[in-house]
Amino acid sequence: MHLIEIRELRKEYPNIVPLKSVSADIDAGEVIAIIGPSGTGKSTFLRCINRLETPTSGTITVDGVNVCDPKTDLSAVRRKMGMVFQSFNLFGHKTAVENIMMPQEDLLGVSPKEAYEKALALLKRVGLEGKERKYPDELSGGQKQRVAIARALAMDPQIMLFDEPTSALDPTMVSEVLSVIRDLAETGLTIMLVTHEMRLARDVSTRVFYMDEGGIYEQGTPEQIFEHPEREKTREFIFRIRSYEYTLSSENKDIYALLGGVEEFTRHRSMSKKAAERCRLAAEEICATYLLPAISSGGEGKIVLRLTAGEEGANASLEADFSAFSADPFKKAGDELASAILSGVTEPMPTEKKGVRAFRIKM
Repeated sequence: MHLIEIRELRKEYPNIVPLKSVSADIDAGEVIAIIGPSGTGKSTFLRCINRLETPTSGTITVDGVNVCDPKTDLSAVRRKMGMVFQSFNLFGHKTAVENIMMPQEDLLGVSPKEAYEKALALLKRVGLEGKERKYPDELSGGQKQRVAIARALAMDPQIMLFDEPTSALDPTMVSEVLSVIRDLAETGLTIMLVTHEMRLARDVSTRVFYMDEGGIYEQGTPEQIFEHPEREKTREFIFRIRSYEYTLSSENKDIYALLGGVEEFTRHRSMSKKAAERCRLAAEEICATYLLPAISSGGEGKIVLRLTAGEEGANASLEADFSAFSADPFKKAGDELASAILSGVTEPMPTEKKGVRAFRIKM
């Protein structure tokens, strides 16, 4: 018997059907990363599993108990499943330690002394030793989320459900939460994780569910999904998360917006400082030396600058697609300094695409 068995799960709302017919099996100790575009039912899927959402039809069996049966004691089932939300859901009038003590006392009947000792141990486990007397307003977003994780762990769950636990965090705080989740994944705990952090999905999961079209559109190992996706929409999604593009034209010559997008992309790809700087510098020099002058001199149409990279900047490249532009911007020779800078961070790449100039980022 599988720890979680889902059969023909369907969830309808008045104007939308996010889940049409979802079936899946999850074994004890698996780490399932759930990825996909926004609005494809990922969070709804997770919330149906612990019955925060009531399925329209289908069955969900957790450790042999059908959670869709009206006679099922949902409180007992939920004690087996810790859930961590996007928005922390901490009690603002209680300290960190009190937030972790409360479910132990209220739901497990644990004594205050035992709950306190366990809460302190869990705060230490998530790197928050010494923060037990802090209120949520005194903690950073990353610290709040770690308290929320500790609170869920206090119930000794068999299963942990994470619903985009880093989406509400400032980028500087994401890594501390990801580190805690990585550590949990190594303990043998069963984890289901909705995330937009693709590196985390790849590094910690045993399987990846790519959700689209109202269900699990494709599933497989992290290597299969991220390196060899079989279905069209999966391939399109993986390509999108590996690339950033910006369109320049006579109506749009905002190089600062372009460079801001490059910086955000390099951060999401977990690039080193050196790799990120080289991508930014290459994009800046190509735009300033070739693309913007061609547009400013009266060229018509648009030029698309596209940055593509794997995790940590692997195989990073830049393409300038001027196939929809009236001239070849690279016919103009760059000045000596600009050429030296560009050649220091890139090298030309062959391409069979007409109207495209490609550069590999030197690492």
